[in-house]
Amino acid sequence: MEPWPAVSVPELPGRAPETQIWDTASGAKAVAAPDRLARLYACGITPYDATHMGHAATYLAWDLLVRAWRDAGHDVAYVQNITDVDDPLLERADRDGEDWRELADREIALFRSDMSALRVLPPDYFIGAVEALPLIEELNRALASSGALYDLDGDTYFARAADPAFGSVSGLDAATMAELSAERGGDPARPGKKDPLDPMVWLAARPGEPSWASDLGRGRPGWHVECAAIATRYLGDTFDVQAGGSDLIYPHHEMSASHARVALGPHAFARRYAHAGMVRLDGGKMSKSRGNLVFVSRLLADGTDPMVIRLAVLAHHYREDWDWSDEVLATAARRLDRWQTAAQTFQYEQAGAGQAGPGAVSPAAVLAGVRERIADDLDAPGALAIVDRWADAVTGTEQPGAGQPDAGADTGESAAPAPPVYQIVDAILGIRL
Repeated sequence: MEPWPAVSVPELPGRAPETQIWDTASGAKAVAAPDRLARLYACGITPYDATHMGHAATYLAWDLLVRAWRDAGHDVAYVQNITDVDDPLLERADRDGEDWRELADREIALFRSDMSALRVLPPDYFIGAVEALPLIEELNRALASSGALYDLDGDTYFARAADPAFGSVSGLDAATMAELSAERGGDPARPGKKDPLDPMVWLAARPGEPSWASDLGRGRPGWHVECAAIATRYLGDTFDVQAGGSDLIYPHHEMSASHARVALGPHAFARRYAHAGMVRLDGGKMSKSRGNLVFVSRLLADGTDPMVIRLAVLAHHYREDWDWSDEVLATAARRLDRWQTAAQTFQYEQAGAGQAGPGAVSPAAVLAGVRERIADDLDAPGALAIVDRWADAVTGTEQPGAGQPDAGADTGESAAPAPPVYQIVDAILGIRL
């Protein structure tokens, strides 16, 4: 299916440092992409409800990564799936008396609109589970050939014992895995399974539910095998980063990696695993079941500038859990106003209509500093603080002792004249002033 339209990204002089991210599997920072081609797979939405702030925060994190890679000189291959057939979607459609395909189409269109408004760079491939059924069938055949699948009352399960490396992504013990599996769509208590943690790869057809023909009988795919099939087909057996929310570490990312290793070999799947924190409201994770969602589309409909929403998210490090509030939004609005005022003031002074105030900060220092912060595990709050100090210096409102932004080590990227700061924050942070 088609993603949303791409936005124009200004070209910046020089090259950013190589981006390091926190790898969940190793528990350490690592270079995100060692080769010229940087390959990212980000798990997409199940389109049964509108984009909420938790979704927005997750995809804005990977947008920063894609921008950082491009700024460092990488070519980028970015794939995102859409789970356009799954239990939550079917349950919502049944509750509302709506065709599940129409519900999915409507919510996917809204997601595209929200991502476009937030200036999120689109993936190169935006793949739905339904259109990926041939790929899933192919991967299931490889799993069956390895002896890793078994039948249970018509449903087909993957035997996690077939993978000696199972558990290497999450590092969790079996008891914790079972608890999380029960919370996150698994069925560890189902009688007859070889192991409580074994995930379903093919759900046999149920009355009134969509199904497709396959070697495993009529039915529909499991969630984990969907991502394993799509990621490895479009990015190759091994790629750089598997990305998603922290609630996907187990079982989803653990299981997808396990499927790929058994089907394709021990080398298969991601080199790194990046996970975004949860956005809470009133102390609880935003979720449909809790009924505590803050929707991007509602904020936009109420007149909120999408750049304010983007700044509200970037004020928090992508790996941290944080709380959405009206004050978070108000603080972001004040920051955007301050940056816009500074950009206009700086342009006015550069044109010779005035003199830069004392303590004025050069765009070259901002460029070097923002690049250095984003290269360090996508430290958006640190990057925002650098632009804040520039804006305060330009407008004459800097606090005593604030000084120059920390530009980091001189790597030579400032040899060419630096562009205006509004182009820097556009290219790296995605903020249009």
